[in-house]
Amino acid sequence: MSRLKVVSLLLVSVVLLALVGCGGKAPATATKPAEETVAVQPTATEKVAPTATQPQVTQAGLVFGMSVHANPAEDSFWGVVERGAYDAANTYGIELKSGGSSDPNEQAQLVETYVSEGVDGIIVSLANPDALRDAVKKAVAAGIPVITINSGVDVYKELGALTHVGQTEFVAGQGAGEKFNAMGVSKVLCVIHEEANIGLEQRCDGLTDTFEGEVERFNVATTGTRDIAGTLASIQDKLTSDESIDAILTLNPDVAMAAHDAIQAVGRDVKMVTFDLSPAVLDAIEAGEISFAIDQQQYLQGYLPVVFLYLYNTNLNTVGGGLPVLTGPGFVDKSNAADVKALAEQGTR
Repeated sequence: MSRLKVVSLLLVSVVLLALVGCGGKAPATATKPAEETVAVQPTATEKVAPTATQPQVTQAGLVFGMSVHANPAEDSFWGVVERGAYDAANTYGIELKSGGSSDPNEQAQLVETYVSEGVDGIIVSLANPDALRDAVKKAVAAGIPVITINSGVDVYKELGALTHVGQTEFVAGQGAGEKFNAMGVSKVLCVIHEEANIGLEQRCDGLTDTFEGEVERFNVATTGTRDIAGTLASIQDKLTSDESIDAILTLNPDVAMAAHDAIQAVGRDVKMVTFDLSPAVLDAIEAGEISFAIDQQQYLQGYLPVVFLYLYNTNLNTVGGGLPVLTGPGFVDKSNAADVKALAEQGTR
């Protein structure tokens, strides 16, 4: 046998022995596959993601809990946030529990459940800080690191959170007002779809700060995102009764499509702008029926906190330097809607 063949056989033998030595099953991670839909009950019942068979890294042995102010299974915005969190958990081998409710008391109860379970980190949105204050402080007092997301940029330090991941809502509203000025409209209807959500109020505040015309706040919280048909009817009635309204700003992509359909129904030239994205919103932007969307990149609001909590638990890293980690605002219009749409169809924008 030639010397070359001997060397080749030896190399093959070494590789086979190495494979036999690593023959155990890959460790499982708690993740939700992108194609699987897992219902989250509006009572804020927690859920644990199904296991994946091929994690990207070794199981971290960490458990994080996420509690948000909506049901991700019923809300297109929060569904993307949750997708980001599960994707990060998959990457880092983390068990993630996720739940949400529009009832702030139920949301707070879910945080307290995570505290009693002794999770290694909590991610929480603070649309209603007063209702969540005690639960978040209880988590911090128990030594559980907390990161706030989406709403809560003004109070996260006071509550002891490591950082906040989201956008400055007032600044985003100011950007909308400046763009409405450029459109030449005179009266904007700012549609508020949730009660006691400080982030929504701040968006309308920012709009009022920079817009040179009139801003009217219109509350549809009784129907909101739970009853889109009812929200559509309310907006349509408002447009019919007040013909001076020539622009609408919605603060949620599902409400945006209700307003879009209401404008179509009344048959008037009303400019349409929204916060946040969905495939339907992007279709309407491409069609010229929605002028633009203010994008806070909500996928990052799920993904980044999981990464930050992982790094804190494993390496005591903190981020932000005492400032929030901003994911927006950005703007999506006809010039970039097609590119973003392809990503939205994958569930990441």
